[in-house]
Amino acid sequence: MGKRIIVDPITRIEGHLRIEVEVENGKVKDAWSSGQMFRGIEMMLQGRDPRDAHHFVQRSCGVCTYIHALSSVRAVEDACDIEIPENARIVRNLLHGAQYQHDHIVHFYHLHALDWVDIVSALSADPVKTAKLSENVSGRPQKAAYFKEVQTRLKTFVNSGQLGPFNNAYWGHPAYNLPAEANLMAASHYLEGIKLQAKAARMHAIFGGKNPHPQSLVVGGVTSVRDLTPERIDEFFAIWKETKAFVDEVYLPDLLAVASFYKDWGGIGGNNDTYLAYGDFPQKNINDDLLLPAGVLMGDLVPKAVDTLKITEDVTRAWYEKGSAKHPYEGETKPIKGEVSYNTDDKYSWMKAPRYAGKSAEVGPLSRVLVAYTGGHKQVKALVDHALKTLGVGTEALFSTLGRTAARAIETVVVGDAMEGWIDTLKSNIAAGNKKTYQPWTMPDKGRGFGLNDVPRGALGHWIDIEGGKIKNYQYVVPSTWNLGPSDGENQKGPVEKSLIGTPIADPKQPLEVLRTVHSYDPCIACAVHVIDPHTNETYKVRVI
Repeated sequence: MGKRIIVDPITRIEGHLRIEVEVENGKVKDAWSSGQMFRGIEMMLQGRDPRDAHHFVQRSCGVCTYIHALSSVRAVEDACDIEIPENARIVRNLLHGAQYQHDHIVHFYHLHALDWVDIVSALSADPVKTAKLSENVSGRPQKAAYFKEVQTRLKTFVNSGQLGPFNNAYWGHPAYNLPAEANLMAASHYLEGIKLQAKAARMHAIFGGKNPHPQSLVVGGVTSVRDLTPERIDEFFAIWKETKAFVDEVYLPDLLAVASFYKDWGGIGGNNDTYLAYGDFPQKNINDDLLLPAGVLMGDLVPKAVDTLKITEDVTRAWYEKGSAKHPYEGETKPIKGEVSYNTDDKYSWMKAPRYAGKSAEVGPLSRVLVAYTGGHKQVKALVDHALKTLGVGTEALFSTLGRTAARAIETVVVGDAMEGWIDTLKSNIAAGNKKTYQPWTMPDKGRGFGLNDVPRGALGHWIDIEGGKIKNYQYVVPSTWNLGPSDGENQKGPVEKSLIGTPIADPKQPLEVLRTVHSYDPCIACAVHVIDPHTNETYKVRVI
C-alpha cells in the first residue's frame, strides 16, 4: 500500500473540499474527492410557489448566483410552456456572458495561476528583461519601470512577513518551471486582474440590479425594462469592451506563454472518456441554435445529442440513505441522521455521484470546447488549432489538465466576441421601439420541467415537479457534483478522482501537482453541498475519522 496524502481543505476554491490520494512510486495510485458539508436547499423548496424558487437557489453560492437563478426560471418556463421575448433572451445572454468574462479571468489569475507561477521567484527577476518578454508575449506590453514598481510591491509583502493573498503556497517547489521574468509578468497581470474583475461584476448590476444575487430575472423574462436605455446599454458596452481587451491582449497570451513551459501537463490529468455539455447562449430559443453547442462524447470524437433521461444520481458512496440511482425528477435528498464516518472503502462525501448513461462524465470548459471542436464549430476550431500550433502539441494534449485550463481561455474569447452582437441587437430593438421583456403567463395546476444551463464551471440542470400550483419536488445537479462526486455503486470513480490517478508527485509533503489538476476544474463546492437542518436550522457537525 502506498503513502496516503490528505489535502483538507483545498484552498482557492469556493466551499470545503477534501482530497485524499495514495502515492506509490512517485505517482498517484488512487484518489478520493469528498465534499465536507451537506446541501439541503431542495428540501426547503418543497411546498413553495415555483416563482420563488430562483430566489432561493441562487443563494446556493456567493459566486455562482445568477446562473442558478437562470436554470431555475428556465425549469419553470419549461414546465409552464412559456417562450420569453427576444429582449429577455438577449439580456439573459449578456448577463450570462458577463459571468463567463468575470469568472474565467478570476479563475485563471487568482485561483489557478499560483499553481504555475512562483510569486517569490518574481522578486529576483530583472525588470528590463521582463519588459522585453512583455513586448514579445503580451498584447499590452509594459515598460521596465512598471515591472520594477510591481516587484517593489511584492517585496513589501514579503518583507512584512505577510504574503497576503500569496500566503500558504509551495514557493520554490521543483515543479515550478517559469523563469523569474515570466513569474514577474504574470504577477503584474494578477494584480491587474483584481481591479478588472470588480469592473466586470458591474455588468451584472447594470441589467440585474446588483451583484451578487441579481434581481432582474423572473419566470417569463426579465424586469430590467427601465434599464434598457441607450445610456445604460453604452455603460454595459464600455465595461464589456475593457474586459474583452484584457482577455484578448493579456489573458489568452499569458495562457499560451505559461503553457509553453508546462507542455508535459498536456499528458497529465485526463483519464476520462465521457464529456458532457448542455450548451448555452440561445440565438433563437432555448432548444436550438446555441452559441456553445450541446453534445456528449462517449469514448469517441463524435458528439451525440444529449438525452436528459439518461441522467441519474447515485448515493452509494455518499452520506445519504440507501437507495437506487435516480433521475432528478424522482431524486431524493435524505441525509443520514446523526454523525457520519469518513471511510474511503464505504461512504466518504456529501456529494452524490451523477452519471450519464451510467458513465462518469466530465463537464465544464474542456467538455464544451471538445464538443464544439469535434462538431466543427469554426471559431472554436480556429482558436484551438492556433493554441496547439503555438505550443507545438497535438490534439491529444487537449485531454489533460493543460487542455482544461486552455479551454477556459478559448471559450472566454468566443463568448466575449458574441456579446458585441447581442449588445448591437438590443440597442437596435430599443431604438425601434421594441421594449418587451416579459411574457405574461398562468401557473398550471400540474407540470414538470427542467432548465439546463452551461455555466463557467460546467453543465448545470434544475428539475421541478409542480402539483397544485406548488413545488412538489425540486432537484438540481451542479457542475462540481458531476466533476468532484465520489465513486458509485459500480465502483466507478468521479472525473476528478480519475484525473488524479497517474499524476507524478515530486514531493509528497508539498503536493502541488494535485492542486494543479483539482484547480483546473475550478471547484465550487458551495453549490454542491450546504449545511442546514430544514427543521431546526441547526448546523450539522461532520467528524472526519
